[in-house]
Formats: sequence, C-alpha cells, structure tokens
Amino acid sequence: MTMLTASQKRKNLRAALSGPHAVCAPGIYDGYGLRLVEQAGFSAAYMTGNGVSAALLGRPDVGLVDLTMISDHARRVARCVDIPLICDADTGYGNVVNVQRTVAEFEAAGVAAIHIEDQISPKRCAQMEGARTVLDFDEAVSKIAAGVAARSDPDFMLIARTDSAAALGLDEAIRRAKAFVQVGADVVFIELKANPDILAQVRRARDAVGAPLQVNLDTGGALRQLPASALKGAGIDIAIYPALARGVFGHAMSQALGHLKAEGCMNGYTDQMFTSAQYNAALGLDEIECWEKRFDPRQS
Repeated sequence: MTMLTASQKRKNLRAALSGPHAVCAPGIYDGYGLRLVEQAGFSAAYMTGNGVSAALLGRPDVGLVDLTMISDHARRVARCVDIPLICDADTGYGNVVNVQRTVAEFEAAGVAAIHIEDQISPKRCAQMEGARTVLDFDEAVSKIAAGVAARSDPDFMLIARTDSAAALGLDEAIRRAKAFVQVGADVVFIELKANPDILAQVRRARDAVGAPLQVNLDTGGALRQLPASALKGAGIDIAIYPALARGVFGHAMSQALGHLKAEGCMNGYTDQMFTSAQYNAALGLDEIECWEKRFDPRQS
C-alpha cells in the first residue's frame, strides 16, 4: 500500500512529456474514476473543473467552484493513485496574489500540474456557446509569471492556458502563448473551437510557440478522431479528455434510471453494471484486507 510521493508523480509526468508519445489524460472528477483510469493503464489523468462543479454542486461550470473547494477535493483524489493528476485551476481564483495561494494549495494537495487561464472572472466553460472575454495581454502574462514564481517544487508543472483564440484570433493566442513560455510556463494550452482547420491550427500553434502543447480532444471534429498514436505527430504533447467520465456517467446513469423506472426493478440490466467483486476490486479492497491481516491481530 506504499504510494508514490507527489514529487515522484511530478517527475514521472515530466518524463512522460519528453517521451516519444503524447500524454493521454482521461477526464475524471473523483477518486473512483481516477482509480479506473490508473487500472486501465493510463499514465496520467485530468481533473476537470466542469466535472467537479457537477459532482460537488450539481451546477454548470460558471465559476461557482472556489479554490478551497477544488483544492480540498484534489487533495483527496490525488492521493488514491500512483499516476500524476493534472488539474483545472480556472483563472487562478483572482489576481496575482490569489495565484500565489492557488499554486501553494495545489502543490500541497499533491497534484502534478495545474492550468491557469486568461478568462476574466467569473469564468465560463470554454466549450459553452459564445467567445469568452479575456484579460488584457499584460495582466494575463503577469498571472502566469506569478504562478511560476510561486512554485516551491520545481517539478510542479504550470500549464498556461489562453481562451483568446475564439474572440481575438489564433495570432493573438499564439502571441500570448509565446509570452507565457518566456515567463516560465512549462506547457501552453490554447483552447480552440471545433472548425474545419483545427488540425492545421494545432500544428501551427505548436510550431510557432516551440513549447509543449496541451489540447482539449473533446473539442470535436478532426481532433476527436485522432488516435493516440497520431497525437504527437499532430503537434499535441498532452491530450486531455475532460468530458469522458462526466459524459459516460451521465449517459449510463440515465439509461439505468430509465430501466428502473420502466421495469420497476433492475432485473435484466445487471450485465451492464459492475458486480460487487468488480467494484471492490476497483477500490482496492484486497490491499486493505491484506494490510489488516498483517497488523490487526483480530484478523489473523
């Protein structure tokens, strides 16, 4: 039951980032989903702020989750696995002073990386309709510089995100991304809307910025169709899939509830559910029982 330290997980993420293949990070919002990601063989996971807002508040991603709520949640979630966790840190939850605390809280929570975006507060999920309003250039760059300076662990990865492409164009997004790298960001994340030229935009951005690029594969279109083997060649170093857990759960839960409502029981549906044994195995019950047998004389 010995777990890797936060420092070890961060080093592993950095090593994976420099490897020949893109880091594929399925989106989760709780420890149960994170354990399933690890057991499926992925080397990293992504905790979506949108999913956390849904899970903890039952509300959409419109800036209702604050730093204390998400960092406390991240602390519990990150500790249950040995793979690194990349976490959505929204706008850094305020100005450059707030960003300093944001970095400290997520470092203490044990996550491997966070991304901070240049939307104004209160933010909205980038994939909702309409272009997002962003900070002016200098303020956006200053917040990333503050985040870099606030780190106490040099392996804690700061991902600088810009939502400026939709409203101000790709050239402005690239200008911001370059400036983020100049002040020390480890990775850049240009949020893009689905369009026929999105693959060309990704390649152009990666070539122009000259730093690792994170991309949201849930954007749709050609991006969603890319297999993992083609990601690096397309200019993508970290691929996140924020909607995976929340989308799968929403669909599966709605289907199961519909069956229960229509049939009055779950008979005939159990082949689409985990058995108790599968569920307990996913949560590591056998490890806990071995620990009990080792140290609890009542279990011998």
